Amino acid sequence: MKTMKELPEIFKDWEAVIGLEVHAELTTLNTKMFCGCAQSFGDEPNTHTCPVCLGMPGALPVPNKAAIESIILAGLATNCDIEKETMFYRKGYFYPDMSKNFQTTQGPKAFCMRGHLNLNIDKLGAKERTDIDLNEDGSYDTRIGIERIHMEEDAGKMIHVGGSEGRISGAKNSFVDYNRAGTPLIELVTLPELRTPAEARAFMQKLRQVYLTLGISDCSMEKGSLRCDGNVSLRRHGETKFGTKTELKNINSFKNLHDGLEYEIKRQCAVLEDGGTILQETRHWSPSDKKTIVMRVKETADDYRMFPDPDLAPFSLTDEFIDGVRAKLPELPDEKIERFVSDFELDSSDARALVADFEFSELFEKCASELDKSQLKKLSNLIVNNIAAHIKDKKCSIKDTKLEPQHLVEIVKLASDKTLNSNSTKKVLEAVLDKGVDVAEFVDNQNLAQSTDSSEIDAFCKQLLQYNPDKVAAYKNGKTGLIGFFMGQVMKHTQGSVDPESANELLTKLLNE
Repeated sequence: MKTMKELPEIFKDWEAVIGLEVHAELTTLNTKMFCGCAQSFGDEPNTHTCPVCLGMPGALPVPNKAAIESIILAGLATNCDIEKETMFYRKGYFYPDMSKNFQTTQGPKAFCMRGHLNLNIDKLGAKERTDIDLNEDGSYDTRIGIERIHMEEDAGKMIHVGGSEGRISGAKNSFVDYNRAGTPLIELVTLPELRTPAEARAFMQKLRQVYLTLGISDCSMEKGSLRCDGNVSLRRHGETKFGTKTELKNINSFKNLHDGLEYEIKRQCAVLEDGGTILQETRHWSPSDKKTIVMRVKETADDYRMFPDPDLAPFSLTDEFIDGVRAKLPELPDEKIERFVSDFELDSSDARALVADFEFSELFEKCASELDKSQLKKLSNLIVNNIAAHIKDKKCSIKDTKLEPQHLVEIVKLASDKTLNSNSTKKVLEAVLDKGVDVAEFVDNQNLAQSTDSSEIDAFCKQLLQYNPDKVAAYKNGKTGLIGFFMGQVMKHTQGSVDPESANELLTKLLNE
């Protein structure tokens, strides 16, 4: 096989065709899809089971009304048409994690059909695509179609002991925990309209924002309540026929989704350009090996032997029921971005960065009500840069820190009136995040407040120039980079307690007199 090319080079000749199947457990519900067993994560194995979710003979399922409301919410929030007449099917499923040997799912017509999501692909992601018009900030916008969102039940959890990375390969023992079996699950299937790994990642991130906003799932990829399968094939530019696709199964992070699709595109390109043939198969992305590995030859739809479930009557949703669910729709991410731009006068990139994380936007709004509009840019920067970096480094969320909204309000005010410089602001924020310190006391105890005595700073700057006439002359002869030397001396003398911007303005003025 040829050496694998990078994406920009591949996309000069080839077009990637990507489709996603995104599974989300409705974790905010109290009970399972067709029985009264409790939904609970992390409990003792096989303690939340009953004859219905274990598929015992004679056990009859009863649909969870709240789960139906949740999927209708998901459909309305993703611009889907809601189908009034639907039914459940049995899908042949011969694997130990589904003890009844079939999965209850939906057939050709799902509750939610023909939707879409609008995406904004940032400047970095835009580098993967060369055939599209960019916005002024280097990003681009695209719309991805949604074929359907259907309701089904989740399988149990297989636990493999003794193998690498928890996989069945090489395991000494395999166990099954049926606590998750029967958990209400919604599966969203996109149209094959994604063209780059960056678009696939952006779609997953946007969908997670929507589901979290709706409150229908905790969307924890680490716990498996949000997971994704990615289908990808290649075709030459100008061709309309799809190539043979491979499926990446059970992707559990945004990074793994992006990296797995990127590798598979590179691999398929190398195989095709070497005269080889792509096989329709299911593959596993191995982060440690940074490559995809064959799991099995892909099943066809006939292998599932689907037929209407005789134990579940067809659904007939009324307009009254659908309108009742529609009335529960909260403000969605796109609407929130528009409001942040119009009401808080943020630029669109800042608004998108805040809304991208539910905790970020919530914290921003709690603080914004106590700040002037002139201070909101500083607030936004601290959240999407400093706080985001902290929680990423600590592998936690905002709620796991000691930060309270009032802490952040105080810090923003002190930074805005230049009591704190950028370095001091970071130091105070870190102390608050880690220890929940009193902001005013910490600033006072650590002597972090910047000097406001302009006469003292002015006198030192004049003395500094007087003692360095050679550097002053060099600066005036064009070596303007020497401003850095003078700034360094000022900051050293004041131990960083002076506002760098003010000091720079003063030095520049004196050097140009």
